[in-house]
Amino acid sequence: MSEAEKQIDFGFTKVEEAKKEEKVREVFDSVAPKYDLMNDILSFGMHRGWKHRCIREAEVTRGMKLLDIASGTCDLAIAFAHRTNAENITATDINYEMLSYGRQRLEQLGLNCQVIQADAEHLPFEDNAFDRVTVSFGIRNMTHKDRALAEMLRVLKPGGKLLVLEFSKCAPLLKPFYDFYSFHFMPWLGGKIAGDADSYRYLAESIRMHPD
Repeated sequence: MSEAEKQIDFGFTKVEEAKKEEKVREVFDSVAPKYDLMNDILSFGMHRGWKHRCIREAEVTRGMKLLDIASGTCDLAIAFAHRTNAENITATDINYEMLSYGRQRLEQLGLNCQVIQADAEHLPFEDNAFDRVTVSFGIRNMTHKDRALAEMLRVLKPGGKLLVLEFSKCAPLLKPFYDFYSFHFMPWLGGKIAGDADSYRYLAESIRMHPD
């Protein structure tokens, strides 16, 4: 099988490896306008607590250089800007639509963080460039997670911290309820609010396919 024909997970379906990035881009192009609203609704606001824990465990101090990968609407970049110099923070995302919303939020808050459209598998930064690297709810959508993690390690300074915030498996007792919520309620609500049930079906499936 050629590299172009190699099959890879896209939720519960298989797609050609070379086409996954484009299909993921289509998902986030679609959900970008209502992404923050849907996060609040679908997680009952809990995503804010999860991100707060990530921020706390990063132990960022003034002067540190920080890279936020798959930054999207820049929630983490904004929070970290209150803990270190905003100009020391770089927010990246492969998706232009998502990152454009993040850039607007930063500008509205007067935060001069760097915003760069970049592929996590091919980061445009020198070795040992950052004290902290973060990625929240993004790594499961990457085509080659091993390459992305290797790039994160490459740009991280010796003694630095990489923090990956991602979904995992729920408790067995909750699984029937969580499955109903994920595979029925989430797509239904995505269709009603964001006008795209299919993208929210993929997002639920991608959580299940991600290693725990």
